[in-house]
Amino acid sequence: MQQITELSSPPRTEACLSDSQGNSWSVEDILTDSDEQDRVPLQKLKLLGESEELKDLLRNPHLRQLLLAVDQAEERNSLMKKYMQEPLFVEFVDCCLRIVEPPEKENILPE
Repeated sequence: MQQITELSSPPRTEACLSDSQGNSWSVEDILTDSDEQDRVPLQKLKLLGESEELKDLLRNPHLRQLLLAVDQAEERNSLMKKYMQEPLFVEFVDCCLRIVEPPEKENILPE
């Protein structure tokens, strides 16, 4: 017999992902309540995969190495601070942010 809490809980809407070892995980597995404000909706994350500008940046082997180092680092925060001094990394971050948080169009008066 199922518990009532299982029946009343909302279905998971996050996609399950797999790491390089084939282990399944979801974003909910790694985010805490305090991280909730930093969560990007799955629809916006999918836009990253559709961006030609981002794909072009990711063809750069130096950027790929930087991202791999961040992914594998134990002290990600300090490494991110260091990499934010790298123009190529900053260009990558700016590109990602423009995709998931497009700048608002300013009201421009015609001349």
